Amino acid sequence: MNKDANTAIQSIEWCDDHVRILDQTYLPGREVYSDIRDVGRMWEAIKKMRIRGAPAIGIAAAYGFYLGIKELSENSFQSFFIEVERVAEYLESARPTAVNLHWALHRLKTTIKAHKDKDISEIKEIVFKTARTIHAEDKRTCKKIGETGVNLIDKGDRILTHCNTGSLATGQYGTALSVIFHAHEQNKDIRIWVDETRPLLEGSRLTAWELMNAEIPMTLITDSSAGSLMRRGKVDSVIVGSDHVAANGDVANKIGTYPLAVLAKENEVPFYVAVPFSTIDMELETGDEIPIEVRENDEITRFNDSEVAPKKAEAYNPAFDITPHRYVTAFITEKGLIEPPFDEHFKALVT
Repeated sequence: MNKDANTAIQSIEWCDDHVRILDQTYLPGREVYSDIRDVGRMWEAIKKMRIRGAPAIGIAAAYGFYLGIKELSENSFQSFFIEVERVAEYLESARPTAVNLHWALHRLKTTIKAHKDKDISEIKEIVFKTARTIHAEDKRTCKKIGETGVNLIDKGDRILTHCNTGSLATGQYGTALSVIFHAHEQNKDIRIWVDETRPLLEGSRLTAWELMNAEIPMTLITDSSAGSLMRRGKVDSVIVGSDHVAANGDVANKIGTYPLAVLAKENEVPFYVAVPFSTIDMELETGDEIPIEVRENDEITRFNDSEVAPKKAEAYNPAFDITPHRYVTAFITEKGLIEPPFDEHFKALVT
């Protein structure tokens, strides 16, 4: 019987009066859980990628938002909402590319406005319940993503994935890894190629850890090995996640995704993007409008506190790249498989 490990991993959970996260900066060496009791600590956890992955960031932001407003002393709605906007803006500054962060905070602010005639204490309780709902919805959504995508997987397929898209990156199950987990549970005898995913090694540190916990056969590769494997016919499909999708289907994902998509097209390998529909931003026409987070130089120039580049070497460290929609075979979502033309099909699914 296949081991069902994806349901055991909880990257984030609400415990009585605070949030508990699995601090992903310690993996795979140690499983360290951190308790977060205020919005400042949540901002730091998101910024430092202690919690990461677009859906998980959205959940974390929702809980962090509640932690940021629950002690506010303002009695009038107008003064309360001024502080609400400040807390939301502060959290959004942690990781600007992940649309789920903005989406979750926008949903909470809209909920607050819809209940402006209620007592402030009651509004705070509604915010907490909404944050919990966002968390529960993500679990259901990711399960449906896996159920949608599993039909694309044939017995014996060799699947290549990039970065981490499993339970660590979501409320549960994952996005791209949800497809892989479901295929494994159906005994499809799959094997996974795992890009190490430089510079922070989310593939080798996190995805490999999740897959090994689930006893799914996997092989770790350097990012630069993917093209050679495709050319030799050793990759049947590429499945990745995304932090932000534009209305035309352009995809922002972990740096290194764009060259993977180009290589997949050149070698006639299907390239799938697994996302919750909430990751699709209908307000942005193309990927050129998606803000790209640029992170600290020392993520490239240092590794495990050791210098790996000459001192004062100039570095450029974008966290994401944009994959034009023409390279995407289909999107795997909780609303089903979405094929080109993406702009038309996205619009038809917007409720």
